[in-house]
Amino acid sequence: MSIATTRADASATAGARAPLPDRIHAVYDEHARRAPERAALAEGKTVWTYAQLADRVEATASNLADIGVRRGDRVVLVSENSISLACLLFACSRLGAWGIVANPRLSPRELDQIREHSGCRITLFTADVSAEAAAHAARCGAVSLVLSALTGVMGTAYRPEVEPEPAAADPRREVAVLIYTSGTTGVPKGVMLSHHNLLVSCRVTAELRRLTPEDEVYVVLPVSHIVGISLLISTLMFGATVRFAAKYDPAALVDAIRGGITMFSGVPATFQRLLDYAAASGEPIPRGRLRLISVAGAPLDPALKVRVEKAMGLPLLNGYGITECSPGISGVRMDNPRDDNSVGQILPDVEARVVRPDGRIVAPGEVGELHVRGENVMLGYYRAPDLTAKAIDPDGWFNTGDLVRFDGDVMFVVGRTKEMIIRSGFNVYPAEVEAVLAQHPAVALSAVVGRPVEGNEEIVAFVQLRHGAKATSSDLAAHCAAELTAYKRPTEIRIVEALPSTSTGKILKHKLAETARSTTA
Repeated sequence: MSIATTRADASATAGARAPLPDRIHAVYDEHARRAPERAALAEGKTVWTYAQLADRVEATASNLADIGVRRGDRVVLVSENSISLACLLFACSRLGAWGIVANPRLSPRELDQIREHSGCRITLFTADVSAEAAAHAARCGAVSLVLSALTGVMGTAYRPEVEPEPAAADPRREVAVLIYTSGTTGVPKGVMLSHHNLLVSCRVTAELRRLTPEDEVYVVLPVSHIVGISLLISTLMFGATVRFAAKYDPAALVDAIRGGITMFSGVPATFQRLLDYAAASGEPIPRGRLRLISVAGAPLDPALKVRVEKAMGLPLLNGYGITECSPGISGVRMDNPRDDNSVGQILPDVEARVVRPDGRIVAPGEVGELHVRGENVMLGYYRAPDLTAKAIDPDGWFNTGDLVRFDGDVMFVVGRTKEMIIRSGFNVYPAEVEAVLAQHPAVALSAVVGRPVEGNEEIVAFVQLRHGAKATSSDLAAHCAAELTAYKRPTEIRIVEALPSTSTGKILKHKLAETARSTTA
């Protein structure tokens, strides 16, 4: 099945499109001129106007140039979400340097791996934002920097041996951010996203959400990941206000709703924790000015969706994207909310096709691997031309590695190609088993992986129970037996206190697969 999209549904709400700027920092320029006193960034009680943002980014770029940052240099930014991080990221853009945002909750090994592979010129730490960033700064021998617009920033000495990447003839094709992602393998890859990649994707996202200067967007998903970066850029592109949260806290989110935020995005675990908080506090979740809530980054089970929508009085809009696509690929539209776990229609300006392992297009409704093409697709993996060639074919089609099916023009994600379990000759998609487990009233989250055995694969389910709920593995096995045919039922169900996840809440299935192979219940 092949689907080609146009930009009709976006342009219908946006009117005539203005040309995109060459670089991501320029998205706020027009607002700084026309509405200089409008709030651009907020963090706690600190607020920067659009005029202040423009002036302070320019000053910070000048400071960074003075300490040796050049066009084409890679600059690692170790920081939680903060105004300082946004300023440093845009200052890198202004200089033509590549911003590499690293979550300070990474282990020393993980951070060192990024620094070494990227060949960074310098590493900057917002040491006053988090203890974790300060600890990394001390370990790396960083010193306090004197920046005219920022305080609390530390930096390593620049590495004189590092060579900048050559400038592109078209500045839009230069790398804006280098995002390291482990995917399902655990081995980090540097995804090169150009300024144009990001701006094209961010504009579509903002148009479909009908962003206006009256909006205040709560950004708790880390800017060290693609969704956080996308929310930052798209919000400023349309003159709205970004309200940063360094770490997710359901109580803080409730306070922000009372304070006037109009939209926020999370992963399923974000909303599960919000429901748990409301249940424990005995108070309903306020509505405030909220007009849009959305979820992405992990499979959404319909039972959680129903509970969230009942508690918040808004449809929970599901979407699908991937870092390599900046990230947007599909989304449920505001005007057409759904009561299932569909990830909606393919976004404007993106082409999609669903193929079999032999490369042939599947028939409508069949499961296959999703390939996409568009201006949102990455430049490639940094210093890995072989991996890039495997991911993007000569015609520009990117292989997402995800298994999907379409019902008309609406897409459903079935699972990852590498996560599909072949049991006794039958294909088992973990998402289906997880959806059944999610129907049990005691289950908060689940993750299903395969475990190789001689001549076959077994199904192992890891389950995290809802706050205060009680259930045994036998209870859950009986539930699955009533809902799944024999070959789809888990061989083993393990109840765990918490599923391992990234800082965004994405479950680390490769770690669970390792656990399943190495231990027994």
